Amino acid sequence: MLLSTCRIEDPNVAPQALSLMLECRPRMTRVGGRIRASIFVILVLLFFSPTKSLAQQPAQPSALGQMPQEGDYVTRDFHFKSDEILPELRLHYVTFGKPAHDANGRVTNAVLILHGTTGSGRQFLVPQFAGVLFGPGQLLDTSRYFVIIPDNVGHGKSSKPSDGMHARFPPYDYGDMVVLQHELLEKGLGVNHLRLVLGTSMGCMHSWVWGETYPDFMDALMPLACLPVQIAGRNRIWRKMVIDGIRQDPDWKNGEYTTEPRAALQIAADVLLIVGGGPVEMQKNLPSRDAADKHLEDFTERVTANLDVNDLLYAVSASRNYDPSPQLEKISVPVMFVNFGDDFINPPELGIAEREIKRIKKGRFVLIPISDQTHGHGTHTWAAVWQQYLKELLEASKQ
Repeated sequence: MLLSTCRIEDPNVAPQALSLMLECRPRMTRVGGRIRASIFVILVLLFFSPTKSLAQQPAQPSALGQMPQEGDYVTRDFHFKSDEILPELRLHYVTFGKPAHDANGRVTNAVLILHGTTGSGRQFLVPQFAGVLFGPGQLLDTSRYFVIIPDNVGHGKSSKPSDGMHARFPPYDYGDMVVLQHELLEKGLGVNHLRLVLGTSMGCMHSWVWGETYPDFMDALMPLACLPVQIAGRNRIWRKMVIDGIRQDPDWKNGEYTTEPRAALQIAADVLLIVGGGPVEMQKNLPSRDAADKHLEDFTERVTANLDVNDLLYAVSASRNYDPSPQLEKISVPVMFVNFGDDFINPPELGIAEREIKRIKKGRFVLIPISDQTHGHGTHTWAAVWQQYLKELLEASKQ
């Protein structure tokens, strides 16, 4: 049946934010082959934009051209690489547009967009991303493209430890996540080919895994804000700090806590604030000691109010065996690889991106320098900064 009222995710959202929310429309949800109707309202939190308000305004329907469809795909008895089996696993997703097919039945216009660690597909529904790319005449105009934005396992509205299994949830990794994305496309949405895979941060790393695991499934790859090598050095250290901070908190209780472990939450918030932000932007927006202290207090309060430490532990740990470097030559499609000069997580002085891109036949690497438009690691969601390179990739990969 159709619900007659809107569901508001956050009842404490400010009135001015509510006035900008997407208007209520019915949407269809696929659950294990059954269709049910409900109402879709989007209120987005951008986790890795620490010097901006986390309550970002969702893009207006007029800017997007159409309303998104929200759904769930349920797979049965999924086998993880750990040899564990989950009897039922839910993958949540949002789509815009409709698939188009060629004479052979191959989908020609599907675009897969992949989010980062601790994020969800909702992070792409803000004006600085959707408002720049999805509207009429824009690069991923949803009247032309079938845009698919999943919540990865362990994230958003997909199956995750905090649903009830806690630390008994199977320890997924990036390989599991990409296999599930592929299954969602083929079995859940009937998509047998992708025009583009675009991923940010963790999704950037998934893009490399996609290129090696399913080299003929897409026409192009656009990884944003990562490196195609094993996670080591400082990148591994900050992740290990978060992991250890959670596990060593006595209130974590091996994942069976009834209230969120406060020390673990504090450590997680502190580390995520530093790794996600840009130093130039922080200095500009927080020019005094008091301003910096207040920002830290506000950020910690916002993040810890919505963070589950088991979910975070699993999400950060999922990168443990990521290393696409031995098989980069398998990637045969055009690749537009973009990083940012003020990215703490993937600092340009390492020179890794420039070295590894040479191994990809149709690869190009772009380093966007620090400017008033960059936002540290989180620049990956500010499409105006890098959309010119997306345009070049789409043109270069036309079939």
